[in-house]
Amino acid sequence: MDVVLDHKELIKYPFLKESQQLARRHVESLEEFLSGSTGALALERAKERVFAAISTKRDFQGESASNIRPEFEIASYALARVLVSCIGDRSLVDRLARYEAERASFFLATEKSDIRRYVALSLGIDPDAPVMPVTRYIELVPRMRDPRWRLVNRDLRQGMVHLEPGETDELIRERIRVILVDQMPLRVPSAICERLAPATQEIAALLQQQILEQFGEVKEEAFPPCISALIAAITAGGNLTHMARFAITSFLHTIGMTTTGIAELFSRAPDFDLDRTMYQVEHISGRGGTEYTPPSCATMRTFGLCVNRDRDCERINHPLSYYRLKKNVKKKKQG
Repeated sequence: MDVVLDHKELIKYPFLKESQQLARRHVESLEEFLSGSTGALALERAKERVFAAISTKRDFQGESASNIRPEFEIASYALARVLVSCIGDRSLVDRLARYEAERASFFLATEKSDIRRYVALSLGIDPDAPVMPVTRYIELVPRMRDPRWRLVNRDLRQGMVHLEPGETDELIRERIRVILVDQMPLRVPSAICERLAPATQEIAALLQQQILEQFGEVKEEAFPPCISALIAAITAGGNLTHMARFAITSFLHTIGMTTTGIAELFSRAPDFDLDRTMYQVEHISGRGGTEYTPPSCATMRTFGLCVNRDRDCERINHPLSYYRLKKNVKKKKQG
C-alpha cells in the first residue's frame, strides 16, 4: 500500500516503524539527548504519558496538536517505556500499554480510511475483512474479559472467525496493547535508570498513592478468611506450600503493602529466613519484570486454600473483591 504518513500521523502512532525511524534520526545518544533542553522537555512529556496511564481518566483531545516537535513527541513515547522499565512494576507496564493502545484507537476512529488501513495492516490485521483466521484471533483475545470474545461463543467456519461491525476496532486496540506489553520491560542500562531516578521515584509514588486510594490503608481485619488462615498458619509455624506463599504475597502486594511489610509478616514464622523471604517476595511483587496477580477463589479452591468460608464468600469470586467489600462496609459504618 503506497501510503506516506506525515509527522502529525506519526505522533498519533509512535509504535510504527516510521515513527521510530524519525526519532532515531534526531536522537543518536540517549544520554546526550537527556542532557539537552529538548531532552528535558521530552522527559517531562514522557512523565505526562505515564501519569495519564496511571490515571483512570482518559482524555486524548488535542494531543495531536502538541507544541513539541514530532521527533521529540515520539521520543517521549520511547522515554515513557524506559521510565516504566526502570521502575520494574508489571502493573505499570500494563497500564502504559493499555493507555497507548487506547490513545491510538482514539485517533484511528476518525482517521482517513487509507491511513487507518495502513496502520491496521502494519499490525497484522485487515480492518475491512469480515472474518479473521482463528489462529490470529486466539492470539488476541485471552485478556479480553467480555464473554463474547470466547471462541465457544463465536461463529467459527472453516478456520475463520466471523466479526461483527466494530469488533475489528477493538481487536486492533488489543493488538497494540499486546505488542507493547510483549516489548516491555526494556533492558535499560543501570546508568540511565540512575539518571532518571527523580522521575521514576515521582511516578512510583503516584502509583502507590493510587493503590492506597483504591484499597485504602491495609486493614488486616478486612482480609478474606483464606488469607487470614494463611497468616495464622505462618504465625503458628506452619510449613506453607509454594502456592500458599504465592497467594498471600501477591494479595498483600496488590492491596498496597510494601515488600518490607510483607517480609515482616513472614517474620512471624519460627523458621524465618530474611534473605530467602525477600527474594521470594520481590520476585512475586515484580522485581524480576513480571508482576503476578493474586489467584481467584476458584484457583484457591483447586489448591485447597479456600477455608473458613463465610456468607460474604458466596457473593464474590476473588479474594480482592472480598477485601473491597469488607472495607466498604466498614467505611459506611464509620460514616
